[in-house]
Formats: sequence, C-alpha cells, structure tokens
Amino acid sequence: MYVKDHMTKDPKTITADTSVLKALEIMGSNHFHRLPVVDGSGRLIGLVTEGLVSETSGKNSTSLSIYELNYLLSRTKASDIMITDVKMITPNVFLEEAASVMLDNAINVLPVVDDDKKVVGIITEKDMFQAFVELMGYHHQGTKFVISCEDVPGIFAHIANLFAENDANLESVAVYHSEERGTEVVVKATGEIPVENMTDILKNAGFNVTRVIQTTKEGKVVVFH
Repeated sequence: MYVKDHMTKDPKTITADTSVLKALEIMGSNHFHRLPVVDGSGRLIGLVTEGLVSETSGKNSTSLSIYELNYLLSRTKASDIMITDVKMITPNVFLEEAASVMLDNAINVLPVVDDDKKVVGIITEKDMFQAFVELMGYHHQGTKFVISCEDVPGIFAHIANLFAENDANLESVAVYHSEERGTEVVVKATGEIPVENMTDILKNAGFNVTRVIQTTKEGKVVVFH
C-alpha cells in the first residue's frame, strides 16, 4: 500500500504572503485543519495549522473582540507563523514508512512532495486509519477467522492451503504477536463453504480457532465465537 493511493491529491495550498485570516477561511470552507505553504513554483516551504493559529494569536484566550481579532489575523501572514521544519514524504513509499515518520515525530499530517519538493498531496492520521480498515476488509463481505498457532516456518502456507483446498478466497491476512496470546493469524476469506465447515476443517488440522466473525453482504457483523 503506497502513500499515493491514500493521500489527498492536489491539496489546497497557500503562499507565504497569504493572510492567516484567509488561511482560516480556506480551512473552514473545506473542512480540514492544515495547509501546506508553497513558493511560486509550488515547492513546499512551510505548514500552517489551525492549532498553530490559535497558539500564536491567542485566539482562544484573547480579550480582543472578534473584529479586532480578525483585523489582527488579516494583517498576519502565513510566513509569520508557519512551521518551516516540515516533515514530508514522497508518494511512492509504503504507508508504514509514512506512519513511522508520524509516530517518531508525534505529528498527524505529512505533505507529500515529488523529487522537486513540489506538493502533490497530503496524508493524515485519518487516512492511515482508513487504509488500515480497508486493508483488513472490515466493511467487506466475508468471514474473519482468528487462528492461534505456533510461530514456525510453513505454518502460514498450511493454513492458506486449507482455505484453497476448499475454494475459499483469501481477502486479507495478518499475523499478530502478543505476550498474552502468542501468535495469531487473522484470515478474512470468502467462498461457498459454510463457516461451520471451514472452522471444523481448521480445528481438525490441529489449529485453535479462537474467534470467527462474519460480515454479511448487507454489512451486518455476526460473531460466532
């Protein structure tokens, strides 16, 4: 999964001489909370966020009237308050790299730039959550099997073969490791074989099926155990 597949493409941007009041208007009318700042060639030079505006202007604690505050914000340029040391990412890297940059730097947004540092997109923490939900097929029809197993070579191939032998198509697969439950393989599958039959096949092969969750065509979630 690449950044380019989940970013907002061609995002709204502002220039350094854009007033902070105008920046707030753009953010408010488009329902987002940050704006990349670019130069005349579209290259990233900074970032303005709603939180930064509130922090630098005292918007939430000032004794100024709304008119006085708006006048102040109209006279303040993006270049006066923008973050200049902006973490960024390129579109052709995997999502996990972007997520790691966000986590390591305690940030929730990354401008996406090309090789010339021109802004081509923006990706947020919300986009990451959405990608995770899609990756796991949460809203898609199918059955999720949670299988507790040993962490040894060949175990995943064995599980996959059991599904393949019964004409079940694997929609998504994940492996989790925890101190409490050990290794768990989570398989989301579709096919004609009944859930109960597939569960019995896995158990008869020596696997411990700890939970089965089915999402119907209508989006209803049914937990078998």
